[in-house]
Amino acid sequence: MSTATQDPTSADLPLAGVRVLDLSRVFAGPVCSMVLGDLGAEVIKVEHPGRGDDTRDWGLRIGKTETTYYNSMNRNKRSITLDLQSAEGLKIARGLVQQCDVVIHNFKTGGAEKLGVGYEQLKAIKPDLIYVAVAGYDASGPEAKRPGYDLVIQAESGLMALNGDASMPPLKFGIAIVDLMTGMYAAQAVLAALLRRGRTGRGQLIEQALYDSGISITGYYGLETLKLGHDPERYGNAHPSIVPYGLYEAADGPLIIAVGNNAQFIKFCEQVIDRPDIVQDPRFATNVERSKNREALGPLLKEQVRQWPRELLLERLTASGIPCGRVAGLHEALTSERTRRGRLVQDMPHPVEGTTPVFAPPYRLDGQRLPIRRAPPTLGEGTREVLQQLLALDDETLARLQSEGVLTLPQQPG
Repeated sequence: MSTATQDPTSADLPLAGVRVLDLSRVFAGPVCSMVLGDLGAEVIKVEHPGRGDDTRDWGLRIGKTETTYYNSMNRNKRSITLDLQSAEGLKIARGLVQQCDVVIHNFKTGGAEKLGVGYEQLKAIKPDLIYVAVAGYDASGPEAKRPGYDLVIQAESGLMALNGDASMPPLKFGIAIVDLMTGMYAAQAVLAALLRRGRTGRGQLIEQALYDSGISITGYYGLETLKLGHDPERYGNAHPSIVPYGLYEAADGPLIIAVGNNAQFIKFCEQVIDRPDIVQDPRFATNVERSKNREALGPLLKEQVRQWPRELLLERLTASGIPCGRVAGLHEALTSERTRRGRLVQDMPHPVEGTTPVFAPPYRLDGQRLPIRRAPPTLGEGTREVLQQLLALDDETLARLQSEGVLTLPQQPG
């Protein structure tokens, strides 16, 4: 394990002492490195000296070099700039690899090798390296060199075909769900590889394809499709297997009602909507029967729910032990007391804005939420410090490299 430079709050975190060189950009790769950073790893994010990560130009502008999109997946990292297509930039990157435990990239298949940072090339200088290659498709298949884009994968993996309801055309998820889950899957694989290396001393090549993640995400819907032999019906906000389970409109607003078993269904009818007669109908006696007869039951329940005020329904549902909740707007959820109490969004110092909101890691260990040790970095904020600490490059050398376009340096304070 590398002797990583630790932030003051990271010494007791699970990945303290692990150093990650993140050559990736956009979403899936940066999510992987952010997870590792959240868990205590020192993450060095390598960006192009001029434009930086593509996502520094996506979403709403924050300061001079960040955006809302970029900030959502780049906390707990340092940013350095390097032109990997230059000989000097490649030399620096390879020097950093020797002091890192994990390398992450999402170049198109063959792109890393062309640059000189392929697995075999880096393994030769760091034999126990854990190397993560994120791509769109199987690196050994005929589509290996196709670029991977979340929306394309959502279409090709069938995810768009299961989203929305039957009256709609295929519908993408609200966020780039394939990219997000690919990053999470890749981070899980890195954790497993670190455990294996601790036992054996050997590194590992991890290949994570977006298409593979997209197929995996189809979950129970995917297995149901295979059992049927054709696409299942789409139910929108309802559940394909559990009835009643979904969004309902009360007299004054929407809510979620999730009746998970037969005992809860009896309570729902008898104690919540005051319709004990519905329970007596054999068409609705079990969940299997309710699912078969959803076209009869659904409109009936919607009519009953619409007659009640939302807050009263929520009180009755809660008293009966039936899962339920108000449907919140996104701004409402992000600014809610529940979110504030959980410290899920925190204001972090920013050199231009003063402060900027940053999502906190979603993990709690030993009862404590993991810290935001570093706000998403401005472009190249750590170039000077990281390269001086790890490679002992002096100011004169760094200035020369900047003049040659190999890297950019942050302005010196004052």
